[in-house]
Amino acid sequence: MVIPTFRRPTELREAISSVLEQRDVEVEIIVVDDSPERSAEKVVDSMNEPRITYLANPKPSGGFPSVVRNLGWPHGRGEFVHFLDDDDVVPHGYYAAVKSAFTQHPDIGVVFCRIDPFGDCATEQLEHERAYFRKAAKLASFCKRLRSRRAFVACLMFHWALLVCGAGVMRRRCLEQLGGFDRRLRLREDVDLYARAMRQFDVCFLEQVGLKYRIGSPSLMHAPVLAQRDLDDLRAAQTYTNATYKSVWGSLEFYTLKIFARTVLKFI
Repeated sequence: MVIPTFRRPTELREAISSVLEQRDVEVEIIVVDDSPERSAEKVVDSMNEPRITYLANPKPSGGFPSVVRNLGWPHGRGEFVHFLDDDDVVPHGYYAAVKSAFTQHPDIGVVFCRIDPFGDCATEQLEHERAYFRKAAKLASFCKRLRSRRAFVACLMFHWALLVCGAGVMRRRCLEQLGGFDRRLRLREDVDLYARAMRQFDVCFLEQVGLKYRIGSPSLMHAPVLAQRDLDDLRAAQTYTNATYKSVWGSLEFYTLKIFARTVLKFI
């Protein structure tokens, strides 16, 4: 379990507690602090929990989660890796369900779940987010019925964000082979990683809530207006991810998945 954090001590404590409360599994937590003043150190120290390791980023990234997460996961020893944001919560029993899914499907690299948004944002925004992730779960269920890893990839890359970073858990050996997150990406780094992992190692979707996803105001994911830097970085990331996919898996597969996503998946 890797939790990148930046100046959210109250939320971080809640996130850590939700992991420590998981039953029938062994957990280790690596907190990677991206704030120059080491704002999370007191939180970790106060919990006095040997299963938590605190790491301070020696060169704060200035908002590159790919860089911060990559600092954390090589320090872990477990068979599976979960990247949890510092303001989200893992529901009771989720890790046991994930462990069972990986045991039943020894060849898959990724397990992910339904997402339940919550938060203190405006009611309209929260309902919008809940509707969005209901649609994501519906699409994931459809792809699961097709029994095709490529369907998941097509949806994720070209149609709908099936998951946020904290909704997925990955086998360590798969993460190692992929090299972790692409450090060049500030945004869409999770889409890039999960698309690569699903395509190469296959995926299992669990029909249960596995992440309580805190919604801020506004959400970067669904903000009505994005800063120009964010827009530029999103476009650059998508262009880069698309080019990488074509170079690895070929243009024929790339465009076939794109057509599938914008025809078949459009009507799900």
